[in-house]
Amino acid sequence: MSKERLYLFDTTLRDGQQTQGVQFSLEEKHEIAAMLDGLGIDYIEGGWPGANPTDSEFFDAPPQLGHATFLAFGMTKRAGRSAANDEVLAGVVNAGTPAVCLVGKSHDFHVTTALGVSLEENLAAIADSVSHLVSLGREAIYDAEHFFDGYKANPDYALACLQAALEAGARWVVLCDTNGGTLPAEIGEITRAVIAAGVPGDRLGIHTHNDTGNAVAGTLAAIDAGARQIQGTLNGLGERCGNANLISLIPTLLLKEPYASRYETAVTPEGLASLTRASRMMDDILNRVPFRGAPYVGASAFAHKAGLHASAMLKDPSTYEHVDPSLVGNERVIPMSNQAGQSNLRRRLEEAGLVVEPGDPTLGRILDLVKAREAAGYSYDTAQASFELLARRELGQLPRFFTIDRYRVVVERRKNRFGETISLSEAVVVLFIGGEKRLSVSESLDETGSDRGPVNALSRALAKDLGPLQPFVEDMKLVDFKVRITNGGTEAVTRVIIDSEDSSGKHWSTVGVSANIVDASFEALLEAIQWKLLRDGAPAS
Repeated sequence: MSKERLYLFDTTLRDGQQTQGVQFSLEEKHEIAAMLDGLGIDYIEGGWPGANPTDSEFFDAPPQLGHATFLAFGMTKRAGRSAANDEVLAGVVNAGTPAVCLVGKSHDFHVTTALGVSLEENLAAIADSVSHLVSLGREAIYDAEHFFDGYKANPDYALACLQAALEAGARWVVLCDTNGGTLPAEIGEITRAVIAAGVPGDRLGIHTHNDTGNAVAGTLAAIDAGARQIQGTLNGLGERCGNANLISLIPTLLLKEPYASRYETAVTPEGLASLTRASRMMDDILNRVPFRGAPYVGASAFAHKAGLHASAMLKDPSTYEHVDPSLVGNERVIPMSNQAGQSNLRRRLEEAGLVVEPGDPTLGRILDLVKAREAAGYSYDTAQASFELLARRELGQLPRFFTIDRYRVVVERRKNRFGETISLSEAVVVLFIGGEKRLSVSESLDETGSDRGPVNALSRALAKDLGPLQPFVEDMKLVDFKVRITNGGTEAVTRVIIDSEDSSGKHWSTVGVSANIVDASFEALLEAIQWKLLRDGAPAS
Protein backbone atom coordinates (compact mmCIF):
# COMPACT_ATOMS: atom_id res chain seq x y z
CA MET A 1 0.00 0.00 0.00
CA SER A 2 1.42 3.39 -1.01
CA LYS A 3 2.09 5.83 1.79
CA GLU A 4 0.95 9.44 2.01
CA ARG A 5 3.66 12.08 2.05
CA LEU A 6 4.12 14.28 5.10
CA TYR A 7 6.13 17.49 4.74
CA LEU A 8 8.34 18.72 7.57
CA PHE A 9 8.70 22.47 8.07
CA ASP A 10 11.34 23.72 10.52
CA THR A 11 11.08 27.17 12.07
CA THR A 12 13.97 26.94 14.55
CA LEU A 13 15.77 29.86 12.92
CA ARG A 14 12.71 32.10 13.18
CA ASP A 15 10.17 30.95 15.78
CA GLY A 16 12.81 29.07 17.75
CA GLN A 17 14.93 32.21 17.93
CA GLN A 18 12.08 33.87 19.81
CA THR A 19 12.96 31.69 22.81
CA GLN A 20 13.98 33.90 25.72
CA GLY A 21 17.77 34.18 25.80
CA VAL A 22 18.32 32.70 22.32
CA GLN A 23 20.03 34.63 19.54
CA PHE A 24 21.80 32.72 16.79
CA SER A 25 24.92 34.08 15.14
CA LEU A 26 25.28 34.03 11.36
CA GLU A 27 27.65 31.05 11.56
CA GLU A 28 25.24 29.17 13.84
CA LYS A 29 22.35 29.78 11.44
CA HIS A 30 24.36 28.25 8.61
CA GLU A 31 25.38 25.31 10.80
CA ILE A 32 21.79 24.64 11.85
CA ALA A 33 20.46 24.96 8.30
CA ALA A 34 23.01 22.44 7.01
CA MET A 35 22.14 20.01 9.78
CA LEU A 36 18.39 20.35 9.08
CA ASP A 37 18.97 19.77 5.38
CA GLY A 38 20.94 16.63 6.20
CA LEU A 39 18.11 15.35 8.38
CA GLY A 40 15.65 15.51 5.48
CA ILE A 41 13.58 18.56 6.48
CA ASP A 42 11.50 19.83 3.55
CA TYR A 43 11.23 23.52 4.46
CA ILE A 44 13.70 25.63 6.44
CA GLU A 45 12.40 29.01 7.54
CA GLY A 46 15.41 31.30 7.83
CA GLY A 47 13.86 34.24 9.64
CA TRP A 48 12.35 37.62 8.81
CA PRO A 49 14.56 39.61 6.38
CA GLY A 50 15.24 43.04 7.81
CA ALA A 51 14.12 42.14 11.33
CA ASN A 52 17.72 42.28 12.58
CA PRO A 53 21.22 42.57 11.05
CA THR A 54 21.97 38.85 11.45
CA ASP A 55 18.84 37.77 9.59
CA SER A 56 19.56 40.27 6.83
CA GLU A 57 23.12 38.91 6.47
CA PHE A 58 21.77 35.37 6.44
CA PHE A 59 19.50 36.09 3.48
CA ASP A 60 22.28 37.99 1.70
CA ALA A 61 24.40 34.82 1.92
CA PRO A 62 21.82 32.00 2.07
CA PRO A 63 22.73 28.40 2.93
CA GLN A 64 23.46 25.99 0.10
CA LEU A 65 20.88 23.24 0.57
CA GLY A 66 20.70 19.89 -1.16
CA HIS A 67 17.09 18.97 -0.39
CA ALA A 68 15.22 21.54 1.70
CA THR A 69 13.39 24.58 0.34
CA PHE A 70 14.70 27.77 1.95
CA LEU A 71 12.11 30.41 2.74
CA ALA A 72 11.67 33.84 4.26
CA PHE A 73 8.97 34.84 6.74
CA GLY A 74 6.91 38.00 6.75
CA MET A 75 3.39 39.31 7.08
CA THR A 76 0.58 40.14 4.71
CA LYS A 77 0.49 43.67 3.32
CA ARG A 78 -0.66 46.55 5.49
CA ALA A 79 -3.88 48.48 5.05
CA GLY A 80 -3.84 51.35 2.57
CA ARG A 81 -1.07 49.85 0.41
CA SER A 82 -1.03 47.41 -2.45
CA ALA A 83 1.10 44.30 -2.07
CA ALA A 84 3.45 45.62 -4.77
CA ASN A 85 3.97 48.90 -2.89
CA ASP A 86 4.29 47.66 0.70
CA GLU A 87 7.94 48.18 1.72
CA VAL A 88 7.76 45.61 4.54
CA LEU A 89 6.47 42.93 2.17
CA ALA A 90 9.01 44.08 -0.42
CA GLY A 91 11.82 43.41 2.06
CA VAL A 92 10.66 39.81 2.39
CA VAL A 93 10.25 39.36 -1.36
CA ASN A 94 13.66 40.89 -2.07
CA ALA A 95 15.34 38.19 0.01
CA GLY A 96 14.96 36.11 -3.15
CA THR A 97 13.97 32.83 -1.49
CA PRO A 98 12.08 30.28 -3.62
CA ALA A 99 9.29 30.20 -1.04
CA VAL A 100 7.78 32.73 1.35
CA CYS A 101 5.65 32.18 4.44
CA LEU A 102 3.30 35.06 5.31
CA VAL A 103 1.44 35.31 8.58
CA GLY A 104 -2.00 36.87 8.52
CA LYS A 105 -4.92 37.29 10.86
CA SER A 106 -7.74 34.73 10.84
CA HIS A 107 -9.50 35.68 14.09
CA ASP A 108 -12.11 38.40 13.60
CA PHE A 109 -11.33 39.92 17.03
CA HIS A 110 -7.69 40.43 16.08
CA VAL A 111 -8.62 41.88 12.69
CA THR A 112 -10.87 44.57 14.08
CA THR A 113 -9.00 45.19 17.35
CA ALA A 114 -5.29 44.62 16.64
CA LEU A 115 -5.22 45.62 12.95
CA GLY A 116 -8.10 48.07 13.16
CA VAL A 117 -9.44 47.19 9.71
CA SER A 118 -12.65 45.64 8.44
CA LEU A 119 -13.00 41.91 7.96
CA GLU A 120 -13.26 42.42 4.19
CA GLU A 121 -10.06 44.47 4.09
CA ASN A 122 -8.18 41.67 5.85
CA LEU A 123 -9.42 39.09 3.35
CA ALA A 124 -8.32 41.36 0.51
CA ALA A 125 -4.87 41.79 2.13
CA ILE A 126 -4.42 38.01 2.34
CA ALA A 127 -5.47 37.46 -1.27
CA ASP A 128 -3.45 40.39 -2.63
CA SER A 129 -0.28 39.38 -0.75
CA VAL A 130 -0.41 35.72 -1.79
CA SER A 131 -1.29 36.60 -5.38
CA HIS A 132 1.69 38.97 -5.49
CA LEU A 133 4.07 36.21 -4.37
CA VAL A 134 2.67 33.73 -6.88
CA SER A 135 2.98 36.26 -9.71
CA LEU A 136 6.70 36.47 -8.89
CA GLY A 137 7.09 32.71 -9.16
CA ARG A 138 7.40 32.10 -5.41
CA GLU A 139 5.83 29.24 -3.50
CA ALA A 140 3.41 30.92 -1.09
CA ILE A 141 2.52 29.64 2.38
CA TYR A 142 -0.12 31.32 4.52
CA ASP A 143 0.16 30.96 8.32
CA ALA A 144 -3.34 31.56 9.68
CA GLU A 145 -2.52 33.23 12.99
CA HIS A 146 -4.82 32.46 15.96
CA PHE A 147 -6.77 30.12 13.70
CA PHE A 148 -8.24 27.82 16.35
CA ASP A 149 -9.38 30.66 18.58
CA GLY A 150 -10.71 32.41 15.49
CA TYR A 151 -12.58 29.32 14.33
CA LYS A 152 -14.24 28.90 17.71
CA ALA A 153 -15.33 32.55 17.66
CA ASN A 154 -16.37 32.81 14.01
CA PRO A 155 -15.85 29.64 11.94
CA ASP A 156 -17.13 31.14 8.70
CA TYR A 157 -14.64 34.00 8.80
CA ALA A 158 -11.67 31.82 9.80
CA LEU A 159 -12.45 29.51 6.87
CA ALA A 160 -12.84 32.50 4.54
CA CYS A 161 -9.26 33.54 5.37
CA LEU A 162 -7.99 30.11 4.32
CA GLN A 163 -10.05 30.16 1.13
CA ALA A 164 -8.76 33.63 0.24
CA ALA A 165 -5.19 32.37 0.42
CA LEU A 166 -5.92 29.16 -1.49
CA GLU A 167 -7.82 30.91 -4.27
CA ALA A 168 -4.91 33.36 -4.64
CA GLY A 169 -2.56 30.42 -5.24
CA ALA A 170 -1.10 29.48 -1.83
CA ARG A 171 0.56 26.06 -1.85
CA TRP A 172 -0.13 25.62 1.86
CA VAL A 173 -2.45 27.15 4.42
CA VAL A 174 -1.37 26.47 8.00
CA LEU A 175 -3.60 26.28 11.06
CA CYS A 176 -1.76 28.06 13.88
CA ASP A 177 -2.52 27.51 17.55
CA THR A 178 -0.75 30.79 18.29
CA ASN A 179 -1.62 31.01 21.99
CA GLY A 180 -0.93 27.30 22.55
CA GLY A 181 -4.13 26.73 24.50
CA THR A 182 -6.10 24.43 22.20
CA LEU A 183 -6.09 20.81 23.36
CA PRO A 184 -5.42 17.88 20.99
CA ALA A 185 -9.00 16.59 20.72
CA GLU A 186 -10.22 20.04 19.74
CA ILE A 187 -7.38 20.49 17.22
CA GLY A 188 -8.34 17.19 15.60
CA GLU A 189 -12.05 18.09 15.53
CA ILE A 190 -11.47 21.54 13.99
CA THR A 191 -8.94 20.22 11.45
CA ARG A 192 -11.47 17.65 10.27
CA ALA A 193 -14.10 20.38 10.00
CA VAL A 194 -11.74 22.53 7.91
CA ILE A 195 -11.14 19.67 5.47
CA ALA A 196 -14.87 18.89 5.35
CA ALA A 197 -15.45 22.55 4.43
CA GLY A 198 -13.36 22.13 1.29
CA VAL A 199 -9.72 22.78 2.27
CA PRO A 200 -7.63 19.91 0.82
CA GLY A 201 -5.61 18.03 3.42
CA ASP A 202 -2.59 17.90 1.12
CA ARG A 203 -2.50 21.70 1.23
CA LEU A 204 -3.08 22.00 4.95
CA GLY A 205 -0.44 22.45 7.66
CA ILE A 206 -0.37 22.54 11.46
CA HIS A 207 1.61 24.85 13.75
CA THR A 208 1.25 24.30 17.50
CA HIS A 209 2.73 25.85 20.63
CA ASN A 210 3.42 24.01 23.85
CA ASP A 211 1.71 26.18 26.46
CA THR A 212 -0.31 23.24 27.78
CA GLY A 213 2.46 20.68 27.15
CA ASN A 214 0.44 19.25 24.25
CA ALA A 215 2.18 20.63 21.14
CA VAL A 216 3.35 17.23 19.89
CA ALA A 217 0.01 15.59 20.73
CA GLY A 218 -1.86 18.42 19.02
CA THR A 219 0.26 18.02 15.89
CA LEU A 220 -0.44 14.28 15.79
CA ALA A 221 -4.16 14.99 16.20
CA ALA A 222 -4.04 17.30 13.18
CA ILE A 223 -2.21 14.64 11.13
CA ASP A 224 -4.82 12.08 12.14
CA ALA A 225 -7.47 14.52 10.92
CA GLY A 226 -5.76 15.00 7.54
CA ALA A 227 -3.14 17.79 7.77
CA ARG A 228 -0.02 16.99 5.78
CA GLN A 229 2.51 19.72 6.61
CA ILE A 230 4.05 19.70 10.10
CA GLN A 231 5.70 22.81 11.52
CA GLY A 232 7.98 22.69 14.53
CA THR A 233 11.43 23.36 15.94
CA LEU A 234 14.47 21.43 17.14
CA ASN A 235 14.21 20.54 20.83
CA GLY A 236 10.87 22.37 20.96
CA LEU A 237 12.43 25.84 21.01
CA GLY A 238 10.03 28.75 20.74
CA GLU A 239 8.39 31.69 22.43
CA ARG A 240 6.97 31.17 25.94
CA CYS A 241 6.79 27.37 26.39
CA GLY A 242 8.05 26.55 22.91
CA ASN A 243 6.78 24.94 19.72
CA ALA A 244 6.06 21.38 18.66
CA ASN A 245 9.30 19.43 19.02
CA LEU A 246 10.42 17.92 15.71
CA ILE A 247 12.97 15.80 17.59
CA SER A 248 10.02 13.95 19.18
CA LEU A 249 7.70 14.10 16.17
CA ILE A 250 10.09 12.69 13.54
CA PRO A 251 10.78 9.32 15.21
CA THR A 252 7.14 9.00 16.23
CA LEU A 253 6.07 9.41 12.61
CA LEU A 254 8.72 7.03 11.29
CA LEU A 255 8.73 4.34 13.98
CA LYS A 256 5.32 4.25 15.67
CA GLU A 257 2.03 2.94 14.38
CA PRO A 258 -0.22 3.85 12.73
CA TYR A 259 2.05 6.57 11.32
CA ALA A 260 4.96 4.40 10.18
CA SER A 261 2.80 2.27 7.87
CA ARG A 262 0.61 5.12 6.60
CA TYR A 263 3.00 7.99 5.97
CA GLU A 264 6.45 8.76 4.63
CA THR A 265 8.78 11.75 4.94
CA ALA A 266 12.07 12.71 3.31
CA VAL A 267 13.95 11.66 6.46
CA THR A 268 16.17 8.67 5.63
CA PRO A 269 17.25 5.98 8.13
CA GLU A 270 20.62 7.75 8.23
CA GLY A 271 18.91 11.04 9.01
CA LEU A 272 16.87 9.40 11.74
CA ALA A 273 20.04 7.91 13.23
CA SER A 274 21.57 11.40 13.42
CA LEU A 275 18.66 12.75 15.49
CA THR A 276 20.33 12.41 18.90
CA ARG A 277 23.43 14.17 17.65
CA ALA A 278 21.32 16.95 16.09
CA SER A 279 19.48 17.51 19.36
CA ARG A 280 22.72 17.67 21.35
CA MET A 281 24.35 19.91 18.75
CA MET A 282 21.53 22.38 19.22
CA ASP A 283 22.02 22.31 22.99
CA ASP A 284 25.73 22.84 22.45
CA ILE A 285 25.11 25.89 20.26
CA LEU A 286 22.85 27.32 22.97
CA ASN A 287 25.36 26.38 25.69
CA ARG A 288 22.67 24.35 27.43
CA VAL A 289 22.89 21.04 29.23
CA PRO A 290 20.94 18.41 27.24
CA PHE A 291 17.75 17.31 29.02
CA ARG A 292 18.44 13.75 30.14
CA GLY A 293 14.75 12.82 30.07
CA ALA A 294 14.09 14.02 26.52
CA PRO A 295 12.01 11.44 24.58
CA TYR A 296 14.04 9.30 22.16
CA VAL A 297 17.29 11.33 22.42
CA GLY A 298 17.84 11.99 26.14
CA ALA A 299 20.71 10.31 27.98
CA SER A 300 18.13 8.61 30.23
CA ALA A 301 15.64 7.75 27.47
CA PHE A 302 16.87 4.15 27.40
CA ALA A 303 18.32 3.85 30.92
CA HIS A 304 17.22 0.78 32.90
CA LYS A 305 18.05 0.99 36.58
CA ALA A 306 15.89 -1.62 38.27
CA GLY A 307 17.41 -5.10 38.54
CA LEU A 308 14.13 -6.67 37.41
CA HIS A 309 14.22 -4.59 34.22
CA ALA A 310 17.84 -5.44 33.49
CA SER A 311 17.20 -9.14 33.98
CA ALA A 312 14.43 -9.04 31.37
CA MET A 313 16.56 -6.89 29.06
CA LEU A 314 19.21 -9.61 28.98
CA LYS A 315 16.62 -11.89 27.41
CA ASP A 316 14.96 -9.40 25.07
CA PRO A 317 15.48 -5.59 25.03
CA SER A 318 11.93 -5.04 23.75
CA THR A 319 10.61 -6.02 27.18
CA TYR A 320 11.33 -2.50 28.44
CA GLU A 321 12.09 -0.47 25.29
CA HIS A 322 9.48 0.88 22.88
CA VAL A 323 12.04 1.27 20.04
CA ASP A 324 15.65 0.28 19.39
CA PRO A 325 17.73 3.24 20.65
CA SER A 326 20.24 2.88 17.81
CA LEU A 327 17.52 3.85 15.30
CA VAL A 328 17.62 7.44 16.64
CA GLY A 329 21.35 7.47 17.33
CA ASN A 330 20.96 6.93 21.07
CA GLU A 331 22.22 4.07 23.23
CA ARG A 332 21.00 1.77 25.95
CA VAL A 333 22.26 2.46 29.48
CA ILE A 334 22.20 0.03 32.38
CA PRO A 335 23.13 2.24 35.36
CA MET A 336 25.05 0.84 38.27
CA SER A 337 23.92 1.79 41.76
CA ASN A 338 23.48 0.31 45.20
CA GLN A 339 20.10 -1.00 44.02
CA ALA A 340 21.70 -3.02 41.25
CA GLY A 341 21.85 -6.78 41.01
CA GLN A 342 24.08 -9.06 38.97
CA SER A 343 21.73 -8.79 35.96
CA ASN A 344 22.43 -5.04 35.75
CA LEU A 345 26.12 -5.67 36.29
CA ARG A 346 26.47 -8.33 33.58
CA ARG A 347 24.51 -6.26 31.10
CA ARG A 348 26.57 -3.15 31.78
CA LEU A 349 29.83 -5.09 31.50
CA GLU A 350 28.72 -6.61 28.18
CA GLU A 351 27.97 -3.14 26.79
CA ALA A 352 31.49 -2.08 27.76
CA GLY A 353 32.88 -5.10 25.91
CA LEU A 354 33.69 -7.00 29.09
CA VAL A 355 32.59 -10.63 29.18
CA VAL A 356 32.35 -12.20 32.63
CA GLU A 357 30.71 -15.60 32.96
CA PRO A 358 27.73 -16.01 35.33
CA GLY A 359 28.93 -17.19 38.71
CA ASP A 360 32.39 -15.65 38.33
CA PRO A 361 33.38 -14.34 41.81
CA THR A 362 34.62 -11.13 40.16
CA LEU A 363 30.98 -10.13 39.63
CA GLY A 364 30.36 -10.20 43.35
CA ARG A 365 33.53 -8.23 44.08
CA ILE A 366 32.62 -5.51 41.57
CA LEU A 367 29.07 -5.30 42.89
CA ASP A 368 30.29 -5.06 46.50
CA LEU A 369 32.79 -2.39 45.49
CA VAL A 370 30.11 -0.31 43.76
CA LYS A 371 27.87 -0.49 46.81
CA ALA A 372 30.74 0.35 49.19
CA ARG A 373 31.83 3.34 47.12
CA GLU A 374 28.27 4.62 46.80
CA ALA A 375 27.99 4.41 50.59
CA ALA A 376 31.09 6.63 50.69
CA GLY A 377 29.45 9.22 48.42
CA TYR A 378 30.06 8.04 44.86
CA SER A 379 27.20 7.69 42.40
CA TYR A 380 27.48 5.36 39.41
CA ASP A 381 23.83 5.76 38.48
CA THR A 382 24.68 8.51 35.99
CA ALA A 383 28.51 8.26 35.89
CA GLN A 384 28.64 5.33 33.49
CA ALA A 385 32.20 6.01 32.33
CA SER A 386 33.51 5.92 35.90
CA PHE A 387 31.75 2.61 36.45
CA GLU A 388 33.45 1.11 33.41
CA LEU A 389 36.85 2.26 34.64
CA LEU A 390 36.14 0.81 38.10
CA ALA A 391 35.18 -2.56 36.60
CA ARG A 392 38.21 -2.66 34.31
CA ARG A 393 40.54 -1.94 37.24
CA GLU A 394 39.01 -4.82 39.20
CA LEU A 395 39.31 -7.12 36.17
CA GLY A 396 42.88 -6.01 35.46
CA GLN A 397 41.87 -4.66 32.03
CA LEU A 398 42.58 -0.93 32.41
CA PRO A 399 45.71 0.28 30.59
CA ARG A 400 47.90 2.85 32.34
CA PHE A 401 48.09 5.90 30.09
CA PHE A 402 49.86 8.27 32.49
CA THR A 403 50.64 8.71 36.17
CA ILE A 404 49.88 11.86 38.16
CA ASP A 405 52.77 12.99 40.31
CA ARG A 406 51.12 16.05 41.86
CA TYR A 407 48.93 19.04 41.14
CA ARG A 408 48.41 22.48 42.65
CA VAL A 409 45.71 25.14 42.26
CA VAL A 410 46.11 28.74 43.41
CA VAL A 411 43.16 31.12 43.56
CA GLU A 412 44.02 34.81 43.64
CA ARG A 413 41.96 38.01 43.90
CA ARG A 414 43.63 41.06 42.45
CA LYS A 415 43.09 44.29 40.57
CA ASN A 416 43.23 44.29 36.79
CA ARG A 417 44.58 47.15 34.69
CA PHE A 418 41.20 48.89 34.89
CA GLY A 419 41.26 48.85 38.69
CA GLU A 420 38.55 46.18 38.90
CA THR A 421 38.78 43.34 41.41
CA ILE A 422 38.94 40.00 39.64
CA SER A 423 39.49 36.35 40.57
CA LEU A 424 42.12 34.29 38.84
CA SER A 425 42.97 30.61 39.21
CA GLU A 426 46.24 29.02 38.17
CA ALA A 427 46.70 25.26 37.99
CA VAL A 428 49.90 23.22 37.78
CA VAL A 429 49.81 19.51 36.91
CA VAL A 430 52.89 17.26 36.96
CA LEU A 431 52.57 13.81 35.39
CA PHE A 432 54.60 10.99 33.85
CA ILE A 433 53.96 9.48 30.42
CA GLY A 434 56.16 6.54 29.48
CA GLY A 435 58.69 7.52 32.14
CA GLU A 436 58.90 11.11 30.86
CA LYS A 437 58.00 13.89 33.30
CA ARG A 438 55.70 16.63 32.00
CA LEU A 439 54.59 19.85 33.68
CA SER A 440 51.63 21.90 32.49
CA VAL A 441 50.43 25.27 33.73
CA SER A 442 47.15 26.97 32.83
CA GLU A 443 45.08 29.95 33.99
CA SER A 444 41.31 30.10 34.29
CA LEU A 445 40.83 33.17 32.08
CA ASP A 446 39.09 32.55 28.76
CA GLU A 447 39.68 34.41 25.51
CA THR A 448 37.41 37.25 26.69
CA GLY A 449 39.33 37.67 29.93
CA SER A 450 36.54 36.18 32.07
CA ASP A 451 37.45 33.89 34.96
CA ARG A 452 36.20 30.31 34.52
CA GLY A 453 37.29 29.07 37.94
CA PRO A 454 39.80 26.59 39.36
CA VAL A 455 38.24 23.49 37.82
CA ASN A 456 38.52 25.02 34.37
CA ALA A 457 42.17 25.84 35.03
CA LEU A 458 42.78 22.25 36.15
CA SER A 459 41.02 20.83 33.12
CA ARG A 460 43.05 22.96 30.72
CA ALA A 461 46.34 22.16 32.48
CA LEU A 462 45.62 18.44 32.58
CA ALA A 463 44.84 18.22 28.87
CA LYS A 464 47.42 20.78 27.75
CA ASP A 465 50.42 18.54 27.18
CA LEU A 466 49.86 14.81 27.09
CA GLY A 467 52.59 14.21 24.56
CA PRO A 468 51.73 11.28 22.27
CA LEU A 469 48.26 11.14 23.83
CA GLN A 470 47.43 14.75 22.91
CA PRO A 471 45.65 13.99 19.59
CA PHE A 472 43.17 11.78 21.46
CA VAL A 473 41.93 14.56 23.76
CA GLU A 474 42.06 17.67 21.59
CA ASP A 475 38.38 17.45 20.63
CA MET A 476 37.22 16.77 24.19
CA LYS A 477 35.35 19.39 26.20
CA LEU A 478 33.53 19.70 29.51
CA VAL A 479 29.82 20.40 28.98
CA ASP A 480 28.41 20.21 32.52
CA PHE A 481 29.68 20.25 36.09
CA LYS A 482 27.49 19.24 39.03
CA VAL A 483 28.40 19.50 42.72
CA ARG A 484 26.54 17.78 45.54
CA ILE A 485 27.23 17.83 49.29
CA THR A 486 26.43 14.29 50.39
CA ASN A 487 26.11 14.55 54.17
CA GLY A 488 25.85 18.21 55.13
CA GLY A 489 28.04 20.60 57.07
CA THR A 490 31.26 22.43 56.20
CA GLU A 491 33.28 19.21 56.63
CA ALA A 492 30.96 17.19 54.43
CA VAL A 493 31.96 14.96 51.55
CA THR A 494 31.59 16.58 48.13
CA ARG A 495 30.55 14.66 45.03
CA VAL A 496 31.34 16.09 41.60
CA ILE A 497 29.89 14.72 38.37
CA ILE A 498 31.35 15.95 35.10
CA ASP A 499 29.71 15.50 31.70
CA SER A 500 32.11 15.50 28.74
CA GLU A 501 31.67 15.47 24.98
CA ASP A 502 33.81 15.12 21.88
CA SER A 503 33.48 15.98 18.21
CA SER A 504 31.74 12.67 17.45
CA GLY A 505 28.81 13.78 19.62
CA LYS A 506 29.59 11.15 22.26
CA HIS A 507 28.68 12.13 25.84
CA TRP A 508 30.06 10.49 28.96
CA SER A 509 29.91 11.17 32.71
CA THR A 510 32.47 10.66 35.45
CA VAL A 511 32.40 11.11 39.23
CA GLY A 512 34.85 12.19 41.91
CA VAL A 513 34.40 12.31 45.68
CA SER A 514 36.44 14.09 48.33
CA ALA A 515 36.11 16.41 51.32
CA ASN A 516 37.89 18.91 49.03
CA ILE A 517 35.79 20.14 46.11
CA VAL A 518 38.86 20.75 43.94
CA ASP A 519 40.18 17.25 44.62
CA ALA A 520 36.80 15.70 43.79
CA SER A 521 36.75 17.71 40.57
CA PHE A 522 40.26 16.60 39.66
CA GLU A 523 39.33 12.94 40.17
CA ALA A 524 36.31 13.31 37.86
CA LEU A 525 38.45 15.13 35.27
CA LEU A 526 41.08 12.40 35.37
CA GLU A 527 38.48 9.72 34.79
CA ALA A 528 36.93 11.67 31.92
CA ILE A 529 40.27 11.79 30.12
CA GLN A 530 41.08 8.15 30.91
CA TRP A 531 37.76 6.97 29.51
CA LYS A 532 38.25 9.01 26.34
CA LEU A 533 41.74 7.54 25.86
CA LEU A 534 40.38 4.04 26.48
CA ARG A 535 37.47 4.40 24.05
CA ASP A 536 39.65 5.81 21.27
CA GLY A 537 42.35 3.17 21.62
CA ALA A 538 45.19 5.36 22.86
CA PRO A 539 48.50 3.55 23.52
CA ALA A 540 49.37 2.64 27.09
CA SER A 541 52.55 4.12 28.56
